[in-house]
Amino acid sequence: MKVVVAHNRYREAIPSGENVIVDTEISQLRAAGLEVVSFQRSSDSIGSLSPGQKALLPVAPVLGLSAQRDLAALIEAEKPDVLHLHNPYPLLSPRVIRTAHAHGVPVVQTVHNYRQVCSSGLYFRDGHNCHDCRGKLLGWPAIKNRCYRGSAAQSAIMATTLAVHRPTWRSVDRYIALTDKIAAHLADYGIPADHVVIKPNGLPDPGQPEPLGEGFLYAARLSAEKGVGLLLDAWRQHPDGSLGPLRIAGDGELRHLAEQAAAERADVTYLGPLDRAGMTAARRAAAVVVAVPTWEDVLPTVILEAMASGRPVLGTAVGGVPYLIGSGPEAAGWLAQPDPAALAAALPVARSGAAAAAITARDRYLRHFHPDVLTKRLIEIYASVISDSPRAAR
Repeated sequence: MKVVVAHNRYREAIPSGENVIVDTEISQLRAAGLEVVSFQRSSDSIGSLSPGQKALLPVAPVLGLSAQRDLAALIEAEKPDVLHLHNPYPLLSPRVIRTAHAHGVPVVQTVHNYRQVCSSGLYFRDGHNCHDCRGKLLGWPAIKNRCYRGSAAQSAIMATTLAVHRPTWRSVDRYIALTDKIAAHLADYGIPADHVVIKPNGLPDPGQPEPLGEGFLYAARLSAEKGVGLLLDAWRQHPDGSLGPLRIAGDGELRHLAEQAAAERADVTYLGPLDRAGMTAARRAAAVVVAVPTWEDVLPTVILEAMASGRPVLGTAVGGVPYLIGSGPEAAGWLAQPDPAALAAALPVARSGAAAAAITARDRYLRHFHPDVLTKRLIEIYASVISDSPRAAR
């Protein structure tokens, strides 16, 4: 089986769990014996484009002319069995779906966000969840509120792209929804249930977990939707030192909140942005990982990393977080509503129950998110699409 994996990489300056997942999935597929051809563009390359290429950037999300020529040539040369699309914006364009179909190649797409409908992909605006563009032929609210990159012009381009490519998205042969919430989003968009399968992302096994450390770790972008302000509001409801240490890793527009808390309290440490080795060390030092988004976060990689390392998770009951943590005897941690009082009440529960929950966190990773489990499932999806699609060349 030969697979083309298509992905527009996010800028390396802004750490992207999606980039990590794509790279990991390619490695896992190759290890399983598939031939994988990478077709990727990087948003980092935009600055080095020629003046003529930059002049065409406004239409790149709609047409992606250069990408279509290159993809057509690659398909002619490689004759793949299936194309697996991740992020098409801004340099690939959803038009890669049409290009693949024109060459008899069926398409699978992993849905990492809500961008079939929402120009920002987040369903989040101005500090609150937002669904203003759902059900609209053109996302005027996104243009009015400058939802894409803070620009009315770029938001207009993205909203137009979503409107133009509505038939394109509905022609995808099989959607991979990372969670049940994404499956519901696709159903609301009009995708038939038999065109959607739920398969989460997974991460490589880091090996047998080390003994639990102490306290809590928050490791995410320091922004409103990731919940750093929510966490600190909850943390301040407890006396200094009563919960053990809280370590905060990351960077973003709310960095000052982390710095301020670290200056005010002896039990809060701001670690700053960390590389992969630094993150591994920070997880090792913690007993519980905190993932408290206030937006409908699809599938936070930090939770997968925590479970794989045998660290339970205290999360908010939003988006894909409940799907990841689970419920009942195999729950990998605890859920709280995204408000300071509820989270404050959950913090001591998590502290006292960390040792027992660590065992179930690791077990949940092995059962549901280990590469051996998910790679087998992905190959089954490819095989099903290839056998079912009238477009399949072979």
